[in-house]
Amino acid sequence: MFSKRFLIVASAVAFALPIAARAQSESKLVEEWEKLAGSDANAKSLVNGLRDGKTVTLTDGKTTTTFTPPTGKMGGGSVNNALLLAQESLKQQGITNPTPDQLKTAVSGILDQRASHKGWGEIAKSMNVKLGDLRRNEKADVHAKDRDRREDRAERRAERAEKPEKPERPEHAARGGR
Repeated sequence: MFSKRFLIVASAVAFALPIAARAQSESKLVEEWEKLAGSDANAKSLVNGLRDGKTVTLTDGKTTTTFTPPTGKMGGGSVNNALLLAQESLKQQGITNPTPDQLKTAVSGILDQRASHKGWGEIAKSMNVKLGDLRRNEKADVHAKDRDRREDRAERRAERAEKPEKPERPEHAARGGR
């Protein structure tokens, strides 16, 4: 009886953990690529569409564009690689704030190469970059943001009024009889 309950609970936990991990990694990817996508909704559409192999819809309020990834379903690492390379492709063209059409073109170009069985390193090499360098730059940006936050926190602490020192406790007269 006990072993059945344990098995049921263990199975439920085992199935729930991957779902929770996926949700966490998706939200992290959405947050990371929100600036490139132009909005939270676009970032969600990009990440979910690439992960699930479904239609991606990008809009800026005026125009809307859609595409379906030719690669099918992709893991979180592959989604990150595709968006890193698309961002680099746009940067090489001098585009830092892409329109939905420009983003679609960049992402589709990367995904077409991937669908034709090219590896991520091979795609990066065709762009004259190294995927490792792009990842390091990405991590450096994250570390710089963290460092800025720590510095801001330290400045706020320094600006706070310091607590006055506690006065010294008076000495008590010796108590006798104890």
